[in-house]
Amino acid sequence: MTKPCIICVAITGSLPKKADNPAVPITISEQIESTQQAFEAGATIAHCHVRNDDETTTSDPEKFGLLLDGLRKHCPGMIVQLSTGGRSGAGHARGGMLSLRPDMASLSVGSNNFPTRVYENPPDLVDWLASEMKKYGVKPEIEAFDLSHIHKAAEMNRDGRIPGKLYVQFVMGVKNAMPADRDTFDYYIKTVERLAPGAEWCAAGIGRHQAEINEWCISSGGHTRTGLEDNIRLDKNTLAPSNAALVEKAVKLCEKYERPVATWQQAREMLGLAAV
Repeated sequence: MTKPCIICVAITGSLPKKADNPAVPITISEQIESTQQAFEAGATIAHCHVRNDDETTTSDPEKFGLLLDGLRKHCPGMIVQLSTGGRSGAGHARGGMLSLRPDMASLSVGSNNFPTRVYENPPDLVDWLASEMKKYGVKPEIEAFDLSHIHKAAEMNRDGRIPGKLYVQFVMGVKNAMPADRDTFDYYIKTVERLAPGAEWCAAGIGRHQAEINEWCISSGGHTRTGLEDNIRLDKNTLAPSNAALVEKAVKLCEKYERPVATWQQAREMLGLAAV
């Protein structure tokens, strides 16, 4: 298989703290340094959240702006994807950073259960976030926690609310949401291919499922996501020393399945993003 594999690194997320793993980057400078190492290891998309000094999460556009500027300086060409996730804010505050014009932003098009709460993505908010992304030329990454989310994204693509080629990420292994199930994973791929021919897809495995989902993606011709946001361990008994170490595991899987790791130029071309 010769199709290049895009590796996304989810740097820090909203939940992991230094008490869980000292390698989790919290400050803007820590995140820039960690992302640069991951970029050099082979990651070409950085999925980004920002934190307050006390490690709590925020949607502060100023913090996102500082991170975006730092990544553009130290990781030239890397695709920067900002999170509009609901753990970081509520309502329109979730999209307050879109005017910064990052390359991409996450977009959840439907609601689902999380371990202790409902992850709410009401239709009016979904439409507003999509319209802001369209307004500022930001490519959505569809975060599909459920099969219905793939159908919804395809509908929004057909009617123009999400323009261009879809990029769909299957999120698997979140407690109370979609489990890491191989038959479901394979059906997700078939659904994307049927509803949105030509779309690119990837998947994220949460916690102990990260390594197996990485392998399923790479062996099936898709792209993949890794990083400390989703999983703080290198293996069952070892904390990951860095985001780069998790990226290196994905690179080895690419070698195993004879998949070249996408360069940032190739990743931008495959996703229909502007060259830099």
